[in-house]
Amino acid sequence: MTQSQPLVCAEAFEQTDVDYLNQDKGMLKDAGSTATTAVLLGDHIFVANVGDSRVVACRSGSAIPLSVDHKPDRSDERERIENAGGFIIWAGTWRVGGVLAVSRAFGDRLLKQYVVAEPEIQEEEIEGIEFLIIASDGLWNVVSNKDAVEIVQSISDAETASRKLIHEAYTRGSGDNITCIVVLFNNP
Repeated sequence: MTQSQPLVCAEAFEQTDVDYLNQDKGMLKDAGSTATTAVLLGDHIFVANVGDSRVVACRSGSAIPLSVDHKPDRSDERERIENAGGFIIWAGTWRVGGVLAVSRAFGDRLLKQYVVAEPEIQEEEIEGIEFLIIASDGLWNVVSNKDAVEIVQSISDAETASRKLIHEAYTRGSGDNITCIVVLFNNP
C-alpha cells in the first residue's frame, strides 16, 4: 500500500461523515452509523473501520480479526475521549457521555467532539485466507470470531453462509440489527 492509500481511505470516511451530518441538518435527530470496509489490492486486503462492525478472516481454520471494535472502554479510546473533554460511564454497557456504546461513528452530532469518524486501517496479506466475514455488532455481540469461522467453514456458498450466521445470531438472542457478508476466496 502506498502512503496515499490509507490517506484516501481516511478522507473517504471523513467526507462520508460530513455528508451524513449535512444531510441530518435541521431534522432534529441525532443518528449515527458504524462502517467497516474491506478493499482487495493486489495480494493484500485493507480493512478500515469506525465503530463496532468487524471483519474476521479465516486462515488455516483460525479466526483472524482484521479490525478492532471502537468501544468506549478501550483504554486508548477512553483516553482520546477524556482528553477531548468527554466522559465514559457505565449505563448497562460503557457509553460515551452515558449515551453511545461506540467511540467512533459517522454522525452522532451531539457527541461529535468525542465520537470521531477517523478509521483505523489494517493491512493483511491474502495468502492462505479462505474467507472473510464482514458483519455488524448484531452478529458479533452474540457470536465469537471463532464460532463464526467454525460455522462458515463447512459451507461452500457465501450467501448460505451469511444466512446461517444471521440465523445463529437470532437463535442466540441478538436484539440488534444484523448485517453480514461472507466473501469466499479461491486460494490454492
